[in-house]
Amino acid sequence: MKFSIAIKMTRIDSSMAPKKVWQHSLDLLKIAEQGGMEIAWAAEHHAMEFWWASNPFTILADWANRTSKIRLGVGVVVAPYWHPLRLAGEVGLVDLFSDGRLELGISRGAFTYEFARMAPGVDAEEARSHVFELVPLLKQLWQGDIAHDGKHWQFPTSTSAPKPQQQPHPPLWMAARDPASFDFALKQDMSIMSAPLSKPFAEVGVLADKLSTALDENAGVPRPRWMMLRNAGIYETEQERNAIIDANVLYGKRFEGLFSTKGNVINGFPQIYDRDSGATGGHTREAVADFMVLGTPDEAIEQLAGYEAAGVDLFCYNGCYQMDHALTRRSLELFVEKVMPAFKR
Repeated sequence: MKFSIAIKMTRIDSSMAPKKVWQHSLDLLKIAEQGGMEIAWAAEHHAMEFWWASNPFTILADWANRTSKIRLGVGVVVAPYWHPLRLAGEVGLVDLFSDGRLELGISRGAFTYEFARMAPGVDAEEARSHVFELVPLLKQLWQGDIAHDGKHWQFPTSTSAPKPQQQPHPPLWMAARDPASFDFALKQDMSIMSAPLSKPFAEVGVLADKLSTALDENAGVPRPRWMMLRNAGIYETEQERNAIIDANVLYGKRFEGLFSTKGNVINGFPQIYDRDSGATGGHTREAVADFMVLGTPDEAIEQLAGYEAAGVDLFCYNGCYQMDHALTRRSLELFVEKVMPAFKR
């Protein structure tokens, strides 16, 4: 099992200067590259201080100038928010900027708050159909001229400008939780990224079963890479453990409000949606301690062995949940220095 990192720029109130948030993210990027992580992922989100990521390609273009080895991933673009010609060209440009280090994740999207603003009236099934139309079309645009007359997009003969450095295109990833998405990923030769959100470790097994079923139903298709995103916190003292858990409880309650229809956002800041559990999982101290990769380095190694045994090829570390930066930084340092080496073969 190899490792990657989701780097998020998060503000939960106006007490932290925006410039400081950006500097903290670059600090984590440096540690991740020096520590040997394979991919650093930037997200796409809109109209919220919880995640700054209105265009992940802008973020990755900057990261490309600050790094030399780590691959740079979009995790993920939300298909209904993008025109295929624009997306194809952005991918081509950033792949050139990064000297062929780009990875592209695609999703139907998840946050009700964002859909109401970016794609009003689009439900989950309609959003999925955007993905199913978009992915084959991108592959064609990266190869040459193509005219398109589809359900969601229509345009005369066009091509991607520029085209990616990686040929035939950068590695593609599909964010998958439902069976249809697993099936589509296999049919399109895409790797798979999954996020159990705030659900217990048992959810990893549920997702593994969905992947296994999709493989059985697509005989002869090679097994894709499978990435698992989880919040993680590595600590050395009980005080640090408590701080990590407390930060995740509040993070989860803000996340839940964006995911559902009942959250409240004021001037871009998600407010606490005070329920112990919801669509994304539990948000009590007990639930947090159960779903996170949380522990001393030795304890984290033992927990991660379970992910490896479940078939996870790439673990994605998320340590950005708005706690003290010194603690966020130290957790990542412990992860790359004392946890990751245990999985080198």
